[in-house]
Amino acid sequence: MKLKYLTPLLLTAVLSMSCKAINQPADSNSGPGLKDVVGKHFLVGAAVSVRQVAGMDPNATKLIKKHFNSIVAENCMKSEVIHPTEDIYNFTAADAFVKFGEENKMAIIGHCLIWHSQLSPWFCVDKDGNNVSPEVLKERMKNHISTIVSRYKGRIKGWDVVNEAIESDGSWRKTKFYEILGEEYIPLAFQYAHEADPNAELYYNDYGMNAKGKRDKVVELVNSMKKKGLRIDAIGMQGHVGMDYPALDEFEESIKSFSSTGAKVMITEWDMSALPTVNMSANVADMVTYKKEMNPYPNGLPDSVSIEWNNRMEKFFNLFIKYSDVITRVTAWGITDGDSWKNGFPVRGRTDYPLLFDRNYNPKPFINKILNSSK
Repeated sequence: MKLKYLTPLLLTAVLSMSCKAINQPADSNSGPGLKDVVGKHFLVGAAVSVRQVAGMDPNATKLIKKHFNSIVAENCMKSEVIHPTEDIYNFTAADAFVKFGEENKMAIIGHCLIWHSQLSPWFCVDKDGNNVSPEVLKERMKNHISTIVSRYKGRIKGWDVVNEAIESDGSWRKTKFYEILGEEYIPLAFQYAHEADPNAELYYNDYGMNAKGKRDKVVELVNSMKKKGLRIDAIGMQGHVGMDYPALDEFEESIKSFSSTGAKVMITEWDMSALPTVNMSANVADMVTYKKEMNPYPNGLPDSVSIEWNNRMEKFFNLFIKYSDVITRVTAWGITDGDSWKNGFPVRGRTDYPLLFDRNYNPKPFINKILNSSK
């Protein structure tokens, strides 16, 4: 049966009853999963934690197995975890993550190879804390990428090769990688990853991808790499959105622009804050002073806000379906509201409600509408 776009009026009608319900963990064995309903359109993914992979949050693990056919490493493959010192790699958590995906026949996504944040402190500096030479950094990048990608060769579908290299205005982010190598570090990273696993898909991933400056720069970057014969398979739009940003038409324009490069588009880190907007950054270094008025719903969302949140998420989902000819994966950045990085970001102490499942492991109303659309 063809998936129908959700109807806002019907969604609103059921919300007022479901918002007040006393929730119990959903029966993970009853009814279809998201992957069963929308899997013909694109992969349905989620970022998973070490605890969930290990079964330490069994209700979340059940949801992952039922609803998702793709998983991405939330933190276990980031530099500071997997490569804490120059001569030591720690593959324990990453191995468990990959094994979990294989056992459950999921498309496994590696995240991420080169990123300025959550970067091992040693990576770009010498023993005295000074920037290393371009030659040294190239060698470190190649060793890091080659070692990790080669270990999982043939087992991981694709990699976020470079993460968040461009500012909203289209300028290059002034990271240590850029300071030492300039923009050359990006094609080098893709080259090293392709050499380590020629069959793995390779992605550029960033947030705020609706901004025209960033949009145009990403298109320029992808076209430039393709002209050089470098492989880049998809552009990851992180999809960290809010109640008042971005405008849907801006997001849609970026989807069209990115697909014009010949690369596919992926929604890689989808969530939507239900709280007042402080800033639109996804940079984990951008923390601001806690203000009580910025944490208005510590004990749950009012029905009116929940209805607005679900209606807006529905609109994004319908947009993804509309462009499913170019969108190959939609990944939520977490499982339940309680897992989300948005709790406490960018204001310490905030309680947020950004994900597809609530703190009681139940699907949000707009997800229920998707699931029921197949009946």
